[in-house]
Amino acid sequence: MKFLKRSIQLAAALAIAAGAAHAQISGGVIKIGVMNDQTGTYADLAGPGSVVAARMAVEDFGAAKKGMKVDILVADHQNKPDVGSQIARKWYDAEEVDLIVDVPTSSVVLAINQIAREMNKAFIVSTGATSDLTGKACSPNSIHWTYDTWALANGTGSAIVKTGGDSWFFLTADYAFGHALERDTEAVVLKSGGKVLGKVRHPFPSADFSSFLLQAQASKAKVIGLANAGADTINAIKQGSEFGIVKGGQNFAGLLVFLTDVHALGLDKAQGLLLTESFYWDLNDQTRGFSKRFAQRHKGAMPTMAQAGVYSAVLHYLKAVEALKSDDGPKVIAKMKEMPTDDPVFGKGRIRPDGRKIHPMYLFEVKKPSESKGAWDYYKVRATIPAEQAFRPEKEGGCPLVK
Repeated sequence: MKFLKRSIQLAAALAIAAGAAHAQISGGVIKIGVMNDQTGTYADLAGPGSVVAARMAVEDFGAAKKGMKVDILVADHQNKPDVGSQIARKWYDAEEVDLIVDVPTSSVVLAINQIAREMNKAFIVSTGATSDLTGKACSPNSIHWTYDTWALANGTGSAIVKTGGDSWFFLTADYAFGHALERDTEAVVLKSGGKVLGKVRHPFPSADFSSFLLQAQASKAKVIGLANAGADTINAIKQGSEFGIVKGGQNFAGLLVFLTDVHALGLDKAQGLLLTESFYWDLNDQTRGFSKRFAQRHKGAMPTMAQAGVYSAVLHYLKAVEALKSDDGPKVIAKMKEMPTDDPVFGKGRIRPDGRKIHPMYLFEVKKPSESKGAWDYYKVRATIPAEQAFRPEKEGGCPLVK
């Protein structure tokens, strides 16, 4: 009886200790909402693959073994700010979601960023691109993880001007992301000594680019800068090929190109394209190991930088929750900024006070078909942009959190 009594007391003590360790986890469950485009323009580059990445991060963190219950929720914002806002309010309020992650489409990003701040929740962006998120719209509740329009512009734009592409025409998606990417790239082109001969904005999303491409062709600009992404970029390049734009001596600059876009285009159409990304599956042993595990769970497809970013962000978020013993939104974000980042996707890095995650960026060139050794072997590294140079200097963004 004494042994049984002591066993019961010990079990109770352990239960109390475990309860205390997770006492500040709201509802006893860490809820992470992956919000993105599940079926439309950005589905391949983020979509279901981002959900796979988030679940891999929970497993690799070892949440179950640590007694931490983590639920992953999924929603499709259809690339519409009003839809994304409704989902965010419902998730944060009624469903007690602690973190919203991923979120392509910058107009949706900026709307949810404000909601997260109002409702005192956490928000981490992997796929949305606007550099305003760590500039005038920065918040103590949000982190911009994978890339942004400034990094893309300074990677691809400056490299192309330096190699002779000094006259540009912009074909731009007509919403916040496209506007920001055009703005940031135009600034780089002009600073580098180039000139902008014209620009046209197309509806988002768009299937027919013929009239816009004819304007770009007529401009005689050496470079047609595609300030769009996903299916829009793919369609523009395919239709441009039909118009003989590249054969006529003009070149496309894909200002935001993902691995899945190159896969959809094929190397015959995409070869020679310069692009800037923060991740490629074949960079090193760690990226290869992660990517092969991802591919086994996602129809054999290698991860895009957006999907890799979701994995990296969720992993670091869970480390911060564990260290803090709380899922309080702004407190976790602050803890994430205190802790150095380290994962098989981006390696070692850090998060600045303005919410900008820092790591290297890479200028890639798409291989010729004859250079590819097999499926998904699409890129060769043209340049590595060091972490401290890859993103806009903190003091230049106008973020009120930077002192």
